[in-house]
Amino acid sequence: MKVLLLALTVALAAGYQVNFAPEFATGKTYVYKYEAFLMGGLPEEGLARAGVKVSSKVLISAVAPDTFMLKLVGPELFEYSGIWPKDPFVPATKLTSALAAQLLTPIKFEYANGVVRKLFAPAGVSATVLNVYRGILNMLQLNIKKTQNVYELQEPGAQGVCKTHYVISEDTKADRILVTKTKDLNHCQERIIKDIGLAYTERCVECEAKGKTLKGAAAYNYVMKPAATGALILEATATELIQFSPFNIMNGAAQMEAKQILTFLEIEKTPVEPIRAEYIIRGSLQYEFATELLQTPIQLMRISNAEAQIVEILNHLVTFNVAKVHEDAPLKFIELIQLLRVARFESIEALWSQLKARPDYRHWILNAVPAIGTHVALRFIKEKFIADDLTIAEAAQALIASVHMVTADLEAIKLVEGLAFNHKIQENPVLREIVMLGYGTMVAKYCAENPVCPAEFVRPIHELLVEAVAKGKTEDLVILLKVLGNAGHPSSLKPIMKLLPGFGSAAAALPMRVQIDAVLALRNIAKEEPRMIQEVAVQLFMDKALHAELRMVAAIVLFETKLPMGLVTTLADAVMNEANLQVASFVYSYMKAMTKNTAPDFAAVATACNVAVKILSPKFERLSYHFSKALYLDAYHNPWMMGAAASAFYINDAATVLPRAVVAKARTYLAGAYADVLEVGVRTEGIQEALLKIPKAPEDADRITKMKHIMKALSEWRTHPSSLPLASVYVKFFGQEIAFASIDKAIVDQVIELATGPGVHTYGRKALDALLSGVSFHYAKPMLVAEVRRIFPTAVGLPMELSFYTAAVAAASVEFQATVTPPLPENFHAAHLLKTDIELKAALTPSVSMYTYAVMGVNTALIQAALMSRARVHTIVPAKMEARLDMIKGNFKIQALPVQGVDKIASALVETLAIARNVEDLAAAKITPMIPAEVATQLSREIFTSKITSKIASSLAGSMSRSSEIIPVDLPTKITHKMKIPKAFEKKMCAALETFGIKACTEIESQNAAFIRDCPLYAMIGKHAVFVEVAPAAGPVIEKIEIEIQVGDKAAEKIIKVINISDEEETTEEKNVLLKLRKILVPGLKNGTRSSSSSSSSRSVSSRSSSSSSKLRSRSSSSVSSKSSSSSSSRRKSKMADQEIYDMKFTKNHIHQHAVSTARANSRSSASSFEAIYNKAKYLANAVTPAVTILIRAVRADHKVQGYQIAAYLDKATSRVQIIFANLAENDHWRICADGVMLSYHKLMAKIAWGIECKQYETEITAETGLASQDPAFRLKLTWDKLPHSMKRYAKEISEYISRVAAAAGVSLAKVKNIRNQIKLTVAVASERTLNVVLKTPKRTMYKLGVGLPIYLPIGETAAELEAYQDNLADKISYAITKAHAAECTMVRDVLTTFNNRRYKNEMPHSCYQILAQDCTPELKFMVLLKRDFTQEQNLINVKIADIDVDLYPKDNDVMVKVNGLEIPISNLPYQHPTGKIQIRQRGEGIALHAPSHGLQEVYFDLNTWKVKVVDWMKGQTCGLCGKADGEVRQEYRTPNGRLTKNAVSYSHSWVLPSKSCRDSSECYMKLESVKLEKQMIVQGEESKCYSVEPVLRCLPGCLPLRTTTATVGFHCIPADSSLSRPAALIYEKSVDLRETAEAHLACRCTAQCA
Repeated sequence: MKVLLLALTVALAAGYQVNFAPEFATGKTYVYKYEAFLMGGLPEEGLARAGVKVSSKVLISAVAPDTFMLKLVGPELFEYSGIWPKDPFVPATKLTSALAAQLLTPIKFEYANGVVRKLFAPAGVSATVLNVYRGILNMLQLNIKKTQNVYELQEPGAQGVCKTHYVISEDTKADRILVTKTKDLNHCQERIIKDIGLAYTERCVECEAKGKTLKGAAAYNYVMKPAATGALILEATATELIQFSPFNIMNGAAQMEAKQILTFLEIEKTPVEPIRAEYIIRGSLQYEFATELLQTPIQLMRISNAEAQIVEILNHLVTFNVAKVHEDAPLKFIELIQLLRVARFESIEALWSQLKARPDYRHWILNAVPAIGTHVALRFIKEKFIADDLTIAEAAQALIASVHMVTADLEAIKLVEGLAFNHKIQENPVLREIVMLGYGTMVAKYCAENPVCPAEFVRPIHELLVEAVAKGKTEDLVILLKVLGNAGHPSSLKPIMKLLPGFGSAAAALPMRVQIDAVLALRNIAKEEPRMIQEVAVQLFMDKALHAELRMVAAIVLFETKLPMGLVTTLADAVMNEANLQVASFVYSYMKAMTKNTAPDFAAVATACNVAVKILSPKFERLSYHFSKALYLDAYHNPWMMGAAASAFYINDAATVLPRAVVAKARTYLAGAYADVLEVGVRTEGIQEALLKIPKAPEDADRITKMKHIMKALSEWRTHPSSLPLASVYVKFFGQEIAFASIDKAIVDQVIELATGPGVHTYGRKALDALLSGVSFHYAKPMLVAEVRRIFPTAVGLPMELSFYTAAVAAASVEFQATVTPPLPENFHAAHLLKTDIELKAALTPSVSMYTYAVMGVNTALIQAALMSRARVHTIVPAKMEARLDMIKGNFKIQALPVQGVDKIASALVETLAIARNVEDLAAAKITPMIPAEVATQLSREIFTSKITSKIASSLAGSMSRSSEIIPVDLPTKITHKMKIPKAFEKKMCAALETFGIKACTEIESQNAAFIRDCPLYAMIGKHAVFVEVAPAAGPVIEKIEIEIQVGDKAAEKIIKVINISDEEETTEEKNVLLKLRKILVPGLKNGTRSSSSSSSSRSVSSRSSSSSSKLRSRSSSSVSSKSSSSSSSRRKSKMADQEIYDMKFTKNHIHQHAVSTARANSRSSASSFEAIYNKAKYLANAVTPAVTILIRAVRADHKVQGYQIAAYLDKATSRVQIIFANLAENDHWRICADGVMLSYHKLMAKIAWGIECKQYETEITAETGLASQDPAFRLKLTWDKLPHSMKRYAKEISEYISRVAAAAGVSLAKVKNIRNQIKLTVAVASERTLNVVLKTPKRTMYKLGVGLPIYLPIGETAAELEAYQDNLADKISYAITKAHAAECTMVRDVLTTFNNRRYKNEMPHSCYQILAQDCTPELKFMVLLKRDFTQEQNLINVKIADIDVDLYPKDNDVMVKVNGLEIPISNLPYQHPTGKIQIRQRGEGIALHAPSHGLQEVYFDLNTWKVKVVDWMKGQTCGLCGKADGEVRQEYRTPNGRLTKNAVSYSHSWVLPSKSCRDSSECYMKLESVKLEKQMIVQGEESKCYSVEPVLRCLPGCLPLRTTTATVGFHCIPADSSLSRPAALIYEKSVDLRETAEAHLACRCTAQCA
């Protein structure tokens, strides 16, 4: 019974339970007061803010069950732009009136259980106004659970479906229900947001884990009165705060703050009636984007007649951007774009038809149309191109811009697809490439912005790919793969895999470049499906049968997928056992570079690579630069969430100097995202070879036929693929390939033919005629560089926008006129110009104007209230000049003329403003600087004409309130905390060049908010300005600046200032007085000497000669004593061996050509000879006329002389050159005097003096050749007596920098006290390719021995070899370079050293040729054969090259040579081939053959050794006993069929040319065959018989072995009971089951009955 009573009680209580969900009863009209604010700015008071306020009464009444009407009564709109909170809101009366009809129109909405469902409104209510209604209804959205008081859910609202927390409490005493609801706007299941211009960026999740750039939250508080059927909302308040900073909000952020207040007033009986119009469904509570997508936030325009306004702006742009860019041109260009976005397509077409015939207007329209950003732009370009209204160049430019500016939607993708398959586009290779790549880009952009990306977009490309494979169209395959690579669609993975080796059968027939492009096409797919790409790339990398370059490209793709630790370890383990050193070097260097990574997204990879590098052997570190490398460098600053990274890949495949491919990429990080800004890749396969080798011989050439016949004798010989001469380059912007080009031999030949053909002369004549008739053109290039926008709704219902815009206009005005006297003949030659008088006039005015905007705030087509940071840059650098070149008289004059009306050449202004404006009253727009303007009156102006010595003083005095409370309803009349803002920084710096009458000033102004908070964002906010002005300096008027050069006999006529030696020589009496004075001031000073301890370096003077002569001798004597003392001290401090290294004893080659006795041959006599020549005529002006006179002067209005004069004199009798630089001013005696004398062919001396009459400072420079320890050497010596203090300071800094760099570069450094005031550089030639370098400064000695050179020096053997090229300098340089990088193979006795420096013993068979080295490509450029003579036990060498056979062989203890069977006497050497670049010469005890253009650098042969060298571009293309010359020492022993053997004997025998018959005249009685293992083996559990898969050298049938050896070879085994008795020819392709020794024959003797 008790249980029954309890149940009845609970049921009764439940029946009377209060429903907390809001309810609006039928028959009642609920009246509320509604106010909403939306304000943006910094959180601190006292700074400017911008905002919007909405105020109204709200009436809500029910019209049907769960259906209600909502009406606004007395709505008012307010704007705010002022200092918060001092300034009041300003009513936007005109806007309120204009919107009154819409604002007063009631709307209908469905509402049940606190949830707003559908909205209904007449079509006349705009989406912007309806969103304001949504802001009100959003406050009514309450998902109240009856059973829980604290809970969370994903709740739909105006901003989307976001994570929402509820806390419900009940105040029983006051009979109130209190509800608190908070929304986390950063955790939304479905966020209403629109991004524009961000398709190319990738989100960096790891970056956002350490900081946020955008964060938002909203809090709602409700006070409700419970009722039986539902609660009544008495008061509802909403507060929303959104913070943004591009640098991390933790370090200061701007904010948008919103508050809504809904207060219950009363209940009325009068219901709200709908208007007489159809109420249609207008969506739900979720915000809907309206015209704000087309409205730029930079300016608000009232568009009444778009077509007329477009014409008006075009007129402005065309009129004011001719000679130079108008400062407001970028803003006008953005206005033009805005109008084109609003205009109808038909209007744009009509405008085009009207203006297309006017080039200036046409140009601006075509630059603006792509920036429309919708499919309208693509449609316009497509239709106009098909109608032949656009040229190829115009179409290309417009299409490139459109592809990247147009938002990708279904219509845009269809338009680009239609363009791609249009026959006119297909016929033009450039347009086809642009559109095809652009199609892939459009698909990628669509997929980035839409969660569902149909595979149908890329299916047409897949079908074309299959067709191109079937038809073998390589070029089509390349471009289609690049399209798929741009698109990055996961459905393309399978079609691409079919082109990869190991995944598809078609891959084997495809060229290497196609396979590489297929791998690279996976990179963008990896961003979506990294795991799938990792599986493919790992398989490619682990397949050691693939080409090394392909495997390295696979490694690049792998690392970009952000490998996990397991895969990195797998790669490290594979590298440990990697046979290919190129691959090992590349992966090791990549891993090592990644260990230094600081970017958050690759932090896990960096950790994994750090472990992997420790696993790997450090021996990979020692691989030279010839091996492939990966470089990576980055810098990331976590507090600012900014960074940059750069990577470069250097891919080689044969250790050649020129790599196979180079790829460089740059990435930037900003605001939690990253973008691959730029990537450039270059392939150079075969370029080096194409430039240096001889033309390819025809297939039927006698040489080719002979070599092919020889190669047939080799067992299963296979050619290497020949490298097709090809250069290719591609460019990527933001991960999308925008252009690529391939240059093959055919294109190069066409360019050469065009450059050398008759057409060049015709074009040259046309160009000259155009110059003579005058050239004048004006060009302006506008560009919308960046448009990045993020738009999302606020709680109020108005959209908030974060945007970044950059627009620029560059212009150039060029005028050029040329006059030639006498006129040139019709068929003139360039030499005719040397006999003419040419007059040129030119005026050039380049100018640039650029505007950048960063905006945060409300942006609609009706009202804007936002913070705007605006940067304006304007530069103009005009130049006007005239030139006259009188080639006959040797007079050249250039005049720079002043440009009138231009003084400000550069200006940059950055300011942050709070802007509020509405479309109905644009004249009342209010713009408030972020920093209060009244502070400007307190500025202190500081003008500087010298360097800045002070810093900006920015500090905050007193306490600062950081209140970010909600905007109060009634603004206070007094501000409680008055902010103390520091004075602005303003400086002006000027510098005047009085000689030329020019004055330049730079003015800097700055005021920012950093005094509030020291962070990047606050430092940017404020006002910053830089102005650069150039104006005439105070003084006489300068008409022009003139540079005149006169050479030849008339140079003396141009001398303006004559320097007379008689005026400058001191008298003997004056010298004696000075000498006595110096003795008094410096006690102990002796005549003719100098104190070595004196820091003043005072001179000694004698009555016999001038001070300069005595000074040189005194320095010579003091240097000797200083050197001896420093040497003795250093000898005590260091070891003798080190002293000998850097104290190179230098023996001079110089014998002075003016010497009168042998006693003058020492160092002192050299200096004395120089002094004698110098003292004989201090100024050559008294002895010879100048050879060249240069005048640089300012032509004044009063005709007074002003400027500089440079005169150069040449005295051939003494081999002396003198240059005098002097100021033309009458009383200015400062000048520079430079003297140089060639004392002999081995020694040059020079003296440079400057200062007053060239007497203040001087230096001496001596350059001479000689011997250092019997090695040819060169020495450069610099000595000085006195230098300016500034020069000493800079010299000290440079010296310290050089020391640091030298230490890092491995240069030996010793602190030694050397001769004061002297620097000595000695370079000794240690060998033809190495130098020993010693540099001595007063306090240090640096030396480096064996410095390698990239070229052979023309000494010794190289000098003799270069004689064959006579006067052809290009061939000499080419020869010296190729010799330096050639690969060398040698054999001394029986030990052979391969090209890769691998040594093994070559057990040579008697009388059989072995292939030492040959070109293994189908071209067969050369072949070198080696043979051991059976009778004499001596080696012979045969070289087949060009159309000759060369035999090198010993005879009577001499080495002889035969060419095509004819012996050439030694006396007739050197031999020069009549057609090919081949020479044979005697060298030492042997003979050397040189043919670098054929790929064979050298073949040398003497009685004890031989040597073969191949040029750099042949590396990797050779084969034979010497190997491939590819640097792969782990893969050295490759047999003719490509198999890698492990035994040297088996390897060397595989390259023997076998005989077919024992009656062969060569007396080679051996052949290569597969042999059976004599014993049976147990293989895989059964008895087997085994046959060698590597050929073994055996005697022919009927011949007996005289000498044998053992060779370890691989055997393939088959069951013992198999019927096969002798293996088939395919045995050489079988796998190796085991390795055993087999007997190989080295010498044979045949019976008379042999076959």
